[in-house]
Amino acid sequence: MESKARILGHGIHPIMIVFPLGLLATAVIFDVIHLIWGTAVFATVAYWMIVAGLIGGLMAAAFGLIDWIAIPSGTRAKTIGLTHGIVNVIVVGLFAVSWYLRSETPERPPMSASVFSIIGFLLALVGGWLGGELVERLGVGVHPGANLDAPSSLSTDSAGIRNAHPHRS
Repeated sequence: MESKARILGHGIHPIMIVFPLGLLATAVIFDVIHLIWGTAVFATVAYWMIVAGLIGGLMAAAFGLIDWIAIPSGTRAKTIGLTHGIVNVIVVGLFAVSWYLRSETPERPPMSASVFSIIGFLLALVGGWLGGELVERLGVGVHPGANLDAPSSLSTDSAGIRNAHPHRS
């Protein structure tokens, strides 16, 4: 099942998710560094990474919703997709709480702000695994003619079902 929201032949949701995941995970790393050394600049950088990660997460969620709506009802993929979406909305919520708790003094966040970020990061791992399950196990967002020798998504040639997996035995 191909992604419904596409650009240049690829699903937008999987392109977009790398940004919030990377930014929010890196914010946690900077939080940990801040907790170890107490250097204010690391806490401030974590704050702004959370801001950017939240914006990116909301954008990625919109495209994920478009793809989820297209999944046929009554399938395992629909259930896993719903769980994936809910988990990641909770992740964004946890990081939003973390952002709020540190908004008055980004350079000196309360410990609770870091706790919310760390829990959000751990839950993001679960959400990411569920996303992997959707793509790698259930084929959501995968071109129906995908194979090891399929032409570029930028070409006018079709990947064609007849050529699917020619190198597999």
